[in-house]
Amino acid sequence: MNLKPIVTEKAVMMIEAQNVLTFKTDKNKTKDEIKKEIEELFEVKVEGIRTLIRGNKKYAYVKLKKEFLAIDLATKLGLM
Repeated sequence: MNLKPIVTEKAVMMIEAQNVLTFKTDKNKTKDEIKKEIEELFEVKVEGIRTLIRGNKKYAYVKLKKEFLAIDLATKLGLM
């Protein structure tokens, strides 16, 4: 598992407002690999993924489907 959840003020606002979780991930991973890993690991369904490469780091913004609440997953992970 190369996913590390990000807990910043912006990330928490995105969890609450947009049902989006933010992860730092391996720079070489594709969106499909990230989606598959998140769905298997957390037993949720992903609606979409946006990625950002800044410097030498890659961030994945993962939007969950409506029936899966990001705040519940964040609580389970100990982020909130």
